[in-house]
Amino acid sequence: MNTLIISGGNINSDLALDFMEKQKPDYIIAADRGLLFAWEHRISPDYIVGDFDSVPAEVIREYRAHNRIPIREYNPVKDATDTQIALEKAISHGSSQIWLLGATGTRLDHTLGNIYSLKPALEAGIPAYILDEHNRISLICGEVRLKREEQYGTYVSFLPLGEKTEGLTLRGFKYPLTDHTLKNDSGLGVSNEITADDAYVSMKTGILIMIQSRD
Repeated sequence: MNTLIISGGNINSDLALDFMEKQKPDYIIAADRGLLFAWEHRISPDYIVGDFDSVPAEVIREYRAHNRIPIREYNPVKDATDTQIALEKAISHGSSQIWLLGATGTRLDHTLGNIYSLKPALEAGIPAYILDEHNRISLICGEVRLKREEQYGTYVSFLPLGEKTEGLTLRGFKYPLTDHTLKNDSGLGVSNEITADDAYVSMKTGILIMIQSRD
């Protein structure tokens, strides 16, 4: 099941609507201010979650009037972000793939928090991606193969989620590595490029943040 989470960060309307047309998600979760984007574009989510402190009252009132859409409202004073709660719902609902729109923006703390929130999906074996007009962000571990024809933009960067990633090998890249320990204070993994039709990433320990970027 292909799940889309619409969160409350910056959303490029053209990108989002084109993505939805092509991907045709099976299940849509609107997280807090993401509900405003859904309302503006007449998108009917399957599940709504949030504290709704940043959603106009008339918007949430209209969706409540539908009755058929489950709405889970939280107190604004809570231990998890709205996006994290939406991700937990996507995982428990049996998603086979998760996409997040509106998970990046001017609030760097929210962006970093959303990246870290991808970890439970990784641990559950569910591919999860944060998407905006410039980046496609995911977490990877173990062994991963990347196809150049499917990459998002020109550049791909690898950053440890944590202190370090050990035994990192990159093949089919402009800057290859073999059995390298990549630490979080190193810029070595930034702005690499795929040069082969199929590129190969493997690591012995740790998790990498993979950011595919286009300017």
